[in-house]
Amino acid sequence: MTQPTRYVLTGLMLALAVPASAQTLVETVTTTSVQNTLNSADASTTLKVPAIPGTPAPATDSTGSAATSPAVPAVTVTPLTAGQQRQLGTAQLAFQAGQYVQARRQFEALVAANYTNPEPHFGLALTLLAQKDDKGASFELGQFVALAPDRFEGPYNLGVIATRAGRYDDALKLYGEAATLMVGKATPTAQRQVLDALATEQTRKADFTALSATLAATVALDPTNQDAQYRLAQARTLSGQGAAALPGVYALLKQAPARADAALLLVDIYVAQGLPDRAMRELNAALTRVTVGTDRSDLLLRKANLLAASGDTYNAVMSAQNATRENGRNAAAFARLGELRAARGDRPGALTAYLNATKLAPQNAMYRVALAGVRLTLNQPVDAAADAAAALKLKPEGAQLARAQYVQGISAYQQGQYPQAIKALRASQATAPSADAALWLGLSAYATKDYATAATALAESVKLDPTPMARQNLASALLASARYAEAEAVLRGLVSENAKNAEAWFMLGLAQRAQQREHDARISLETAATLGNLRAEGALK
Repeated sequence: MTQPTRYVLTGLMLALAVPASAQTLVETVTTTSVQNTLNSADASTTLKVPAIPGTPAPATDSTGSAATSPAVPAVTVTPLTAGQQRQLGTAQLAFQAGQYVQARRQFEALVAANYTNPEPHFGLALTLLAQKDDKGASFELGQFVALAPDRFEGPYNLGVIATRAGRYDDALKLYGEAATLMVGKATPTAQRQVLDALATEQTRKADFTALSATLAATVALDPTNQDAQYRLAQARTLSGQGAAALPGVYALLKQAPARADAALLLVDIYVAQGLPDRAMRELNAALTRVTVGTDRSDLLLRKANLLAASGDTYNAVMSAQNATRENGRNAAAFARLGELRAARGDRPGALTAYLNATKLAPQNAMYRVALAGVRLTLNQPVDAAADAAAALKLKPEGAQLARAQYVQGISAYQQGQYPQAIKALRASQATAPSADAALWLGLSAYATKDYATAATALAESVKLDPTPMARQNLASALLASARYAEAEAVLRGLVSENAKNAEAWFMLGLAQRAQQREHDARISLETAATLGNLRAEGALK
């Protein structure tokens, strides 16, 4: 065997022998999609450093055509002497054996002996990566790129380091450069590794148009890869090209009729196209093909959602219930069943469903908050407060945090714990203002005879949602605050909208009497008494 041929083989072994600590990207990133997640590179197929190519092919651009001007090294490359080639082989063997201290020393000696050859820099970079010295590895890879600008291994490995450091924009750019440089040079396996890395960063960036192009290249490398076909269809759908994704989804289902994820994606596409009936037919067809219980549960849960969206809440409940029977550990199905039962007024049924959901997913704050809300409707304030407190320990954010605080406040109010109610409801309002929280805050303040605070909170509730109840309570707080003219204005609006509102007529009479307009007051009080308000009768005596 000639010396150059042996060098190519040892270089190949060096590249393939890099341990996981020097190759692996951060955990696979997922992006919310129409089906909750967009599948990305599987953790079991972690990226490996691609093989060092033998004789470089002409540089090509990202389309695969020859580049007009091949990359030129920043300095003239000095070939390795025969002795230096032997030293390189020895260093590579030390690296493969995990003798990193020895390998680093040998590669550094080669760098010192022939600084303008890229191979010692590359070997040293991989060794430093194995020793978790990313800073040193970055420097050596920078030298390698300067000496071998047409090689994809440099930007690829720099991308790995950037991803580890959380510099995702840099990683995306570097993987893109590697993907351009590898065309016509790398093996299919190496190309797949680079494309997987690029796809991961495009997924993180939610650039689904670019991701579609990358996954199309992946499928072209391996047309039998069903997961890549599925991810390509997902990416096209998320990029707004759902109709264009349909041929690929149908082709995948032809190969694997029982793939529930592909069937669900098909449903999503038709729903997005405004064709829910077609989506339902495809869903029902999938249920005849799919036999695995967990998959059937997912399909039935999606069917429940479609039925609920169409207004058929009865059959939606039945479908969600069937989903829980197919997979007794599907917490999402139990939670949806609870939501649907609550919407139909079946509070005991909703309670049972949410209890199952929280048992299966005890760390899910949303399920716990929903359970607390159902307990409130069943007049179980103590248990509702306990569930809300448990949800808050999970540190929810946004709407879920506000909802848990709201439930805490209502529970405290129902138990007569008004100061605690005020504290919780104020926190809820600060997190996410709502008309209901402001209403109960006003009622809680009123119960403590803090009428000014009550009026302010009730005015906010009316501003957010001017319901008759909120306006009537606001009028009451204004009366208690001696703001009679303001109360009268609110009450006149109420009686003009509903002339049979006896309580509003009664309070209007009080507001008018407080302003020393006895004639007007008696008319209002007589109207209230005629409508059956006993307090108005007493006020007329």
